[in-house]
Amino acid sequence: MRKKPTAAFLDFATMGPNVETQSLDALVDATYFPYSQGKDLADRLATAEIAIVNKVKLDRNSIAAAPRLRLIALSATGIDNIDCKAAEERGIGVANTRGYASGAVAQHVFALVLGLTNHVARYDALVRADAWRQSPSFALFDYPIRELAGRSLGVVGFGALGRAVAALGRCFGMEILVSTRVRDEPEVGRVPFTTLLRTADVVSLHCPLTAETHHLIGAAQLKLMKPDALLINTARGGLVDGAALAAALKSGTIGGAGIDVLPVEPPLADEPLLAPGIPNLLITPHIAWAAREARQRALEQVAENVAAYLRGERLRRVV
Repeated sequence: MRKKPTAAFLDFATMGPNVETQSLDALVDATYFPYSQGKDLADRLATAEIAIVNKVKLDRNSIAAAPRLRLIALSATGIDNIDCKAAEERGIGVANTRGYASGAVAQHVFALVLGLTNHVARYDALVRADAWRQSPSFALFDYPIRELAGRSLGVVGFGALGRAVAALGRCFGMEILVSTRVRDEPEVGRVPFTTLLRTADVVSLHCPLTAETHHLIGAAQLKLMKPDALLINTARGGLVDGAALAAALKSGTIGGAGIDVLPVEPPLADEPLLAPGIPNLLITPHIAWAAREARQRALEQVAENVAAYLRGERLRRVV
């Protein structure tokens, strides 16, 4: 019987609390490091056959310094933190996780949408400031509330996450618009990206971050959107030009934005979306995926991918 391969989970703390690792421990001799900085990688990967990562960046130099490495297993869907070309050149497999957080992400998308349309935090603040008790009316009307039924939801990126968001949008009675891939030819049942921007009341991003999609939403795209439209980004921070979005919100070019991701996380001090005084903006700290059930499913998929690798199979492999 083959000895268990060694594995290093390089940023296990990013999986959050209360997750179980029994499925993975049954397959590998794993060391769980809370976080790993660049200087730690060479030592921690020196004897590892399998590297398990969430957000740690494995560039060409890190991969070259791992002589025994044969598999990089991501506990995330995005692979922009891995130099897949360098891994392929070394014969190292790369496997990601997919669809594990569809329900959680769709739920968070609409938490942001409803937070913006129903002004939940603002009304809560009014009540706590005693405005309701002092009101001559039984209700407060300081902020306009609008229904989602009959409005259009534009989905950019129609994988498992985009489909889950669209399904939830239909439950609210929304019309669903699905974008063609940027610069692709028109597809049956989809609309050109620019048409979606012009017509959607809510635009929700669910595409990967690539060289082509970097700053997919910038000043020119924001100007195409309706003045009361909402932009939701739970995908990757680099999809949106933060400075352009901050300017658009201040000028009233669009109606509001719900952002769960930023280009650098934790964010830098000069992140434009964290500047004070930006109206109609909700920012959450990359938690759309963070329901405990979703985090546990991600770990189970990592274990499945490792088991497949040990059997000589290529489950969820991108390389």
